[in-house]
Amino acid sequence: MSLNVSPASESSAPTKKPVVLTGDRPTGPLHLGHYIGSLKSRVQLQHEASQFLLLADTQAMTDNVGRHQKVTDNVLEVALDYLAVGIDPEKSTIFIQSQVYELYELSMHLLNLVTVSRLERNPTIKEEIRLRGFERDIPAGFLTYPVSQAADITAFKANLVPVGNDQLPMIEQTNELVRRFNNVVGKDILVECKEVLSETGRLPGIDGKAKMSKSLGNAIALGATPDEIKQAVQRMYTDANHLRVDDPGQVEGNVVFDFLDAFEPDRIALEELKQHYRRGGLGDSVLKRRLDGHLQVLLEPIRTRRQEWEKERGEVQAILRRGTERARAVAAQTVSEVRGALGLNYFS
Repeated sequence: MSLNVSPASESSAPTKKPVVLTGDRPTGPLHLGHYIGSLKSRVQLQHEASQFLLLADTQAMTDNVGRHQKVTDNVLEVALDYLAVGIDPEKSTIFIQSQVYELYELSMHLLNLVTVSRLERNPTIKEEIRLRGFERDIPAGFLTYPVSQAADITAFKANLVPVGNDQLPMIEQTNELVRRFNNVVGKDILVECKEVLSETGRLPGIDGKAKMSKSLGNAIALGATPDEIKQAVQRMYTDANHLRVDDPGQVEGNVVFDFLDAFEPDRIALEELKQHYRRGGLGDSVLKRRLDGHLQVLLEPIRTRRQEWEKERGEVQAILRRGTERARAVAAQTVSEVRGALGLNYFS
């Protein structure tokens, strides 16, 4: 993924780097779905942009009431995954959402600019409410988390936000709030953002389910051992009607091919494999051995780096502290501007 940044004219100052805000809910270690969907691009983005990566523990609390330790225990685990895939804490600011108190204040100001009915119409929220079975018993914090997300983005004046297609309504709502706030105060304080879509589609679970999830047991963790990787590949859903090697097989909906689409470097060979499978004569075991080989090569250095960082948990904590302090300084500046625009700076 590459950012299109217009070059500065010969007489002007160097172009300012775009600002990126992205992150993850710390409800478990990250997996291959996270890697192909966002982590891989974040490693590149950190060289092209000013990147803020938040560990969204506050947001994760909205639908983990009574399971708060699951969230807090996984903050460090997700940070380890970031470092393992190649996120450089000197180039990317990694911070803990709950420790940037300015985000709470900004969320409250933005909440005054949106109605409950508008929040309920958000397609992303509607789908997540359905998946969680909340019906009308919706935690208020969960219903309003798009506003919290907007605060995360606007606090850092991020103009680029990597998201999946299912999160596009969140970007739309964020920009609605930005325009509403700027109109209310009569000046441009907050900044609108633009989505950055992944070049790779969502990776399905190894069981063929639409979503890869650690809790569903259908994911391959970034720290998976060689045996765990091999066993997961062996369990992958292929084509239920491909009973014999000679039978024609279906590529679409075949999880092994979904993974090969994401991880096979030889695109010409991949197309030949698809054609061979469709006409028959290619066994699932051959495809799974090929995929297993690619995943072993990809995850071995990530696993090794993760194990090395696990021995330095004190340093990882220090990285999070430094990142959070940097994030607070940036967010505090934005909140100061918001207070000033609203006339809330009584003692300044």
